[in-house]
Amino acid sequence: MLDGHLLVDAHTHPARLPTLKPAWHEWAADFGDRTAIERVYDADGTPVPSGFGALLDDEGVDIALMLCEYSPKATGIQPIEDLLPLAAHDPGRMRLVANLNPHLHYPVGDEVERQLSLGAVALKLHPVHGGFAANDRALYPAYEVCRARGVPVVVHCGTSSFPGSTNGYADPVLLDEVLRDFPTLNVVLAHGGRGWWYDAAAFLALSRETVWIELSGLPPRRLPEYYARHPFGRLARRFIFGTDWPGVPGIAANARAVAKLCPDEETAGLVLGGNATRVYNL
Repeated sequence: MLDGHLLVDAHTHPARLPTLKPAWHEWAADFGDRTAIERVYDADGTPVPSGFGALLDDEGVDIALMLCEYSPKATGIQPIEDLLPLAAHDPGRMRLVANLNPHLHYPVGDEVERQLSLGAVALKLHPVHGGFAANDRALYPAYEVCRARGVPVVVHCGTSSFPGSTNGYADPVLLDEVLRDFPTLNVVLAHGGRGWWYDAAAFLALSRETVWIELSGLPPRRLPEYYARHPFGRLARRFIFGTDWPGVPGIAANARAVAKLCPDEETAGLVLGGNATRVYNL
């Protein structure tokens, strides 16, 4: 708990360091807390479950969603299997999120089923790093698996500076036909349209009950500016807290800064943990 609120960090990357490209290490060093990173990893660059748990304790995190990634063109391949020791250490708190790249996985529906069987609570798609569009019909079997199982899909919707990225695939508008074809599927817009698409992300979240904005990678103090064209109090009720750890100076500091922006305690509770608990079936 953090200041009386359930705290869910819906976006963390405790990957094994040897699986990551140099640009990822530079990103973590530039934006994260090097001391915190050193606490979590052993000398071989493998996250230590007890060390990650201690960090979550110190930051007041009740549940952390841990993302794997299959993006060989950008950050590298961080297989979901590398996260299994963390999930096994504290299965109620350290939860897996699946990842899919249609250039690597086939049949995509079978791969989603495989990763969900390992305990994943959501599917993350990273079009920008993976080099594909979110409305690619090759992904539709994966969307159908998630729809049928009541599992949300998280889609990276924001610019990325990693070499090998294709930022044109970050446009939330590419999800419009997916939302039309899968009207009951919960879709979480990771990074909330960061860059050029804040308005598009906000419009989708305000117009569709199944669309949510996840705040990872966004400085809390800038949120009112980013979404200035929209009713912020109403939009805030569609927010899901996340940090992009380790690319953040501190989880608790970010959470408190976000809570201060909320119009009331009820909204703060939804943003920090209530919405994630509902959407991810935690």
